[in-house]
Amino acid sequence: MSKSQGTPAPKSTSKPSQKSKTAQKSKKPSRKPFVIGAVVVAAAVVLGVASYRASDSGSAKKNDASATAAEAPEGTFPELEKLARRDAKDPLAQGRADAPVVMIEYADFKCSYCGKFARDTEPELVKKYVGDGTLRVEWRNMPIFGAQSEAAARAAWAAGQQGRFWQFHAAAYAKGAKEKGFGADRLRELAKEAGVADLDRFVRDADSDAAKASVKKDQDEAYALGASSTPSFVINGRPLAGAQPLDTFAQAIDEAAKYKAAQTAGPKAAGK
Repeated sequence: MSKSQGTPAPKSTSKPSQKSKTAQKSKKPSRKPFVIGAVVVAAAVVLGVASYRASDSGSAKKNDASATAAEAPEGTFPELEKLARRDAKDPLAQGRADAPVVMIEYADFKCSYCGKFARDTEPELVKKYVGDGTLRVEWRNMPIFGAQSEAAARAAWAAGQQGRFWQFHAAAYAKGAKEKGFGADRLRELAKEAGVADLDRFVRDADSDAAKASVKKDQDEAYALGASSTPSFVINGRPLAGAQPLDTFAQAIDEAAKYKAAQTAGPKAAGK
């Protein structure tokens, strides 16, 4: 992944054992997208899938012949499509719950590349695809830069409890916002800027066990998939790493929508 596209999670500072050093020498690290190899198997287990072969990553899987002969876009993992929650009441999502395409975004409010995506690319995707009912965007908190990342994630969740998550998202990702830090006073200012009505409740919610549990759930999901940088995305089961150009996202969404339409048309055609 290009250095300009995403921010890697900080590496562990723990000293590796002699056994792990030997293993590292004998095996070269992979540079493929974040859902590969054993990580795919682990993700499949997390999702309750009985078996999964990572070798399928380079080829599209066919649907049942009675449904459609169309193939999923290359690099799509059907098991990962199940990560879409499609909860109509989810305050950290936008777009129809039954939209044909769901883009899951794993991001950190202290990540510069996440901010670039939020300012330059996401608004265009929302305008074009969420606006016409094609796309649903589901946010997942993936704080990787320590205490302030964690605090900002919980604050964003708290803003969502009062229906102002996306407004908080915009304020926290505004140009120059992260340079001011995400201390307690600053987070309260951002909540006020986002139009959060009850600031005292906001503070309580941000420090609640529910907020901590929600952030941990999202973070654990990201790491289980093998996401190692922010922002990372899954579009209808197809992983995409980094703040890629607008056209890259548009192509992925278009291909996912086309495949979903073919899936829907298949059974109808078979029933004629």
